[in-house]
Amino acid sequence: MCGIWALFGDDGDISDVHRQCMKLTHRGPDAWRLERIAGLPKSCIGFHRLSICSPQTGMQPLQVTQHPQVWLLYNGEIYNAPDLVKEYDLPWERRVDGEVIIHLYKKFGFAKMVAMLDGVFACTVIDVENRFIGVVRDLFGVRPLFHVLDEERGILALSSEAKGLCELKSLGGKVDWFPPAHYRTFRVDDAERVVATCPCTPYNEIGGLDYTRIPRVQLKDGDILGNIRALLKDAVKKRLMADRRIGCMLSGGLDSSLVTALMVECCKESGVEYPIQTFSIGMEGSPDVVAARKVAEHLGTEHHEVCFTAEEGFAVVRDVVRHLESYDITTVRASVGMYLVSKYISTKTDTTVIFSGEGSDELCQGYIYFHKAPSPEEADVESRRLLQDLYMYDVLRSDRTTSAHSLEVRVPFLDRYFTSYILSLDKTARQPVENIEKYMLRKAFA
Repeated sequence: MCGIWALFGDDGDISDVHRQCMKLTHRGPDAWRLERIAGLPKSCIGFHRLSICSPQTGMQPLQVTQHPQVWLLYNGEIYNAPDLVKEYDLPWERRVDGEVIIHLYKKFGFAKMVAMLDGVFACTVIDVENRFIGVVRDLFGVRPLFHVLDEERGILALSSEAKGLCELKSLGGKVDWFPPAHYRTFRVDDAERVVATCPCTPYNEIGGLDYTRIPRVQLKDGDILGNIRALLKDAVKKRLMADRRIGCMLSGGLDSSLVTALMVECCKESGVEYPIQTFSIGMEGSPDVVAARKVAEHLGTEHHEVCFTAEEGFAVVRDVVRHLESYDITTVRASVGMYLVSKYISTKTDTTVIFSGEGSDELCQGYIYFHKAPSPEEADVESRRLLQDLYMYDVLRSDRTTSAHSLEVRVPFLDRYFTSYILSLDKTARQPVENIEKYMLRKAFA
């Protein structure tokens, strides 16, 4: 979890630029940098680092000696970086996962490069020599990104959170989400104005990936339940990449319990030596806390329980709304507990990377109203709609409540291969069976 910020086409008031960029400090407290790019005088890029991977070599903006005119600014992880390095014989000078973005861009171009990435990311590539800027965001929008394009004045601005742009004096356009699963390219003209060279363009669609080409997983024809187990385990395993301690949110429900169980299993197989910490939160008498305690005891995790009062919940609502940048009632309500437990993790433990179960209900039709779906086809349409909108709701909640306390969240259920496989199945497969929602997922791990 980091914070990225950029301004192109305007040399602006440096004190104002600094003030707006520093609104993202909570996303990356370990180091920060704000600098102009040589060769693009009307540009300024900022980075707030939460050091998770490659602590000695991963500072940004990222450059490599082979392509010194290319700058990379990104928030996220590229899980298939080692596979891409091997497949295309790429240099790996910095040993940072994001380095492959630069090499793939130079080898294949921006549009082809973005479709190769397996991960969660919001990033911009700046090619000074070709006066090119490319922007892209991951499939589900797990990592946030906002943008403003002031076409009249030729100014482009980017920020991980809207608060980094809303009060920027030099902007005249509307601050808006950069859409997930899209990229957009720009050029900087001789007058240092930014000009869009294509609209926001989709590079993939939810459920549209070839899930048969996974380096580590051999799927078996006809073995749906076995394939589900293998793909979800792989989704958890690839997300273990970290040089900081990892843990898991645990509510005691199906989704977080599966993620925790697989995480504990994968950590043992990977040689992680420290005990896995799990975290639950609730008010006094909460059934979730009781259920989570049972799961933690069964899995042998180092379990932490956070109990809060109604008064403590009300006290943080304003802070929650400020971090969410949303007044959506359901999102705010669900965020209070996650905000409080994230605060506990940040101040009371040394866990920094947090696994969570977001995405399962949308993917596997876990909401109660799916029992009343008129048909499997309409249920499938609704499931896909929920997945497309996740970046404004549950994914937003998980990102902002954790980043508010300088933590990084990882969501295996939104793995692009796992979701593509589930969505490829017969539309009846995800429907409730015998009044039990997510029946197929339950059966796979029974």
